[in-house]
Amino acid sequence: MADLSSLLKQIPVDDIAKQLGIDESVAEAAVQQVVPGLVAGLAANAEDPKGAASLEKALSHDRGAVHKKKVSEIDTEDGKKIVKNVYGDKQDAVANTLAASATKASAAGDVTGDIIKQILPIVAPIVLAWLAEQFLGGKKEEPAAKEEESSSGGIGDLLGGLLGGGSSSGSSNSTGDLLGGLLGGLLGGGKK
Repeated sequence: MADLSSLLKQIPVDDIAKQLGIDESVAEAAVQQVVPGLVAGLAANAEDPKGAASLEKALSHDRGAVHKKKVSEIDTEDGKKIVKNVYGDKQDAVANTLAASATKASAAGDVTGDIIKQILPIVAPIVLAWLAEQFLGGKKEEPAAKEEESSSGGIGDLLGGLLGGGSSSGSSNSTGDLLGGLLGGLLGGGKK
């Protein structure tokens, strides 16, 4: 079963640091919060059957081997759309929450909401491409899930497992649990 650490390995932290002109430790601390924050936001949206169906449709969008691209080649406009769909009008509040979590979790106290907002649209297409690979098994067609089944299985189960629904060992799961709780409350179980 896939876990958050295997997703985090897909993120080109050094390239993000160079692209944004920030220290690699700051980029690492930000990414360590952004990835579970995106997963938590996706999970909150997937709690609603329509949100789950929309996410499953988004996963069928071919983003190519986005994790093998340089940051400058990633479609950040697609990333901005993903972030807007995940967080709605709460993007600033989420960015600030993630920045505060990064500051608490790391010695890199230079993680700001602005850095998080710059990293989110870079990382979002990578996260969705990776989720699509896990969920669709490399196939690019839409899953044949029924709308009423979507929230109680399928993508919801995958996202829940990434956030700590599986094994309870490792810091990634505790980070996922913390962020899942923070963002779940902030997003109210799905953006409106």
